[in-house]
Amino acid sequence: MPVVIRTLRQTVCQVLQSTACRCRKAALPGLFPGPSPWQLPADANFHSASFSETDQPRVLITGGLGQLGVGLANFLRKRFGKDNVILSDIRKPSDHIFRSGPFIYSDILDYKNLRETVVNHRITWLLHYSALLSAVGEANVSLARAVNITGLHNILDVATEHNLRLFVPSTIGAFGPTSPRDPTPDLCTQRPRTIYGVSKVHAELMGEYYHYRYGLDFRCLRYPGIISADSQPGGGTTDYAVQIFHDAVKNGKFECNLKANTRLPMMYIDDCIRATLEVMEAPAESLSMRTYNVNAMSFSPEELAQEVLKHVPEFQITYNVDSVRQAIADSWPMNFDDSNARKDWRWKHDFDLPELVTTMLNFHGFDTRVAQAN
Repeated sequence: MPVVIRTLRQTVCQVLQSTACRCRKAALPGLFPGPSPWQLPADANFHSASFSETDQPRVLITGGLGQLGVGLANFLRKRFGKDNVILSDIRKPSDHIFRSGPFIYSDILDYKNLRETVVNHRITWLLHYSALLSAVGEANVSLARAVNITGLHNILDVATEHNLRLFVPSTIGAFGPTSPRDPTPDLCTQRPRTIYGVSKVHAELMGEYYHYRYGLDFRCLRYPGIISADSQPGGGTTDYAVQIFHDAVKNGKFECNLKANTRLPMMYIDDCIRATLEVMEAPAESLSMRTYNVNAMSFSPEELAQEVLKHVPEFQITYNVDSVRQAIADSWPMNFDDSNARKDWRWKHDFDLPELVTTMLNFHGFDTRVAQAN
């Protein structure tokens, strides 16, 4: 009897193997340190998109209630359709955000939930914005390590398993005091001294590794300080450049936590969102690297205040330096070299400092035309 059973088993295995060979391509085991194994076709094109040319991408944005997520979702919904862009977070959205388009609860530390979200919503693009920023991360290193590193590993594994196009933002904080500061090129020494910066270098390297090892379509931009009118500061070192406009319009004065001459690269949010879409849509063959610097302008608090004064003559700025934030800023680039982005996928910013200040003040209800006329 055992001989008969053994013979039947061999026959069944041969039939199954023969059927599998006719039905699908040969696959290479793509095992990696993660919650689940996956398989990668032996002849996979590492630069292939996860959707056809005629289809619109199905987009998931993690950490969607942060500084960039809502604006990015609105921008992408105008291009790809309201229902094709899903905002997610672990926080409760406002009624306005909830009504503006699809929103779901998604915890990047819960791999099963993340995987179900990708499968159930047929996601093809994943834009990963969940992270603790620089100053907040220093105040809670263990949480920053969990969110910024462990969460990233879950994102990488899910994106690879389901052949997603993955975007992970990086930052000026990915550089350190031993990096060239003026200008800072794409490729140079990176030895950051914050958990935020360390986690972003880790994200850059892991994303590039998954690209070359497993074929993940990973894309990354190192953002400068991002200035947006319709969001509150989120705990970043460059957030003074957002708060200054709130305070200038509200009470005509602002207390800055950085030194007057602290120069940092900056960008208006509209340029940032457009750069993100442009690098996501760029043909893979045009990308000479997977992580790019992008920049628009560089200025100091003193220079920003002088520009505000042109519109708000009574404006006053004082300085009460925060030693932690100042140490972080002093280790960051003063200016970004983004020549590779401008060459490879034709990046070009729209907002310089004067346009930035006018736009921000107008958004907050200050009529700059009257101030200029006076």
